[in-house]
Amino acid sequence: MRFEPGAIPEVVLVRPQIFTDERGHFFESWQERKFEAAGLHLKFVQDNENRSVRHVLRGLHYQLRQPQGKLVRVVTGSVFDVAVDMRRSSPTFGRWVGAVLSEENHIAMWVPPGFAHGFLVLSEAAHFLYKCTAFYAPQDERAIRWNDPDVAISWPLPAGVAPALSARDAAAVHFREAECYP
Repeated sequence: MRFEPGAIPEVVLVRPQIFTDERGHFFESWQERKFEAAGLHLKFVQDNENRSVRHVLRGLHYQLRQPQGKLVRVVTGSVFDVAVDMRRSSPTFGRWVGAVLSEENHIAMWVPPGFAHGFLVLSEAAHFLYKCTAFYAPQDERAIRWNDPDVAISWPLPAGVAPALSARDAAAVHFREAECYP
């Protein structure tokens, strides 16, 4: 596995070593010793999976008092995955980093606690998996607007196409109004 810090160094792209032959392929998507050797000492308590169709945008979500770190990856299809730094004390507060995660590239993204997370489905459908470091706490969940001008995420949406959002995501607060981490 190769661990590549992103434009925000705490957000890490994980590129697995893929073994391919005439039968298909094999790779390790999580291996505790390799992550620890890369300085990522993680304890996961929950695995989640999601299937969404083209142009669905989920996020940008975070849990304020019980922050979740997430190791996210795509099994089928492709998504544009985004992490937004919600830590006021961080030099990268309010900045975002994004990457295409797909069944072809097998890249995973480590989104640490303290970040809002979201993704846009680029393919006809996508099957998305993520491991979490804290349990889901719906009473603690917060969301910021996907298209907030202060964050200015460059979502790869075709001209004139609006994303499919949940009612909660459509009503999310602007970044300036959001509760943030210290």
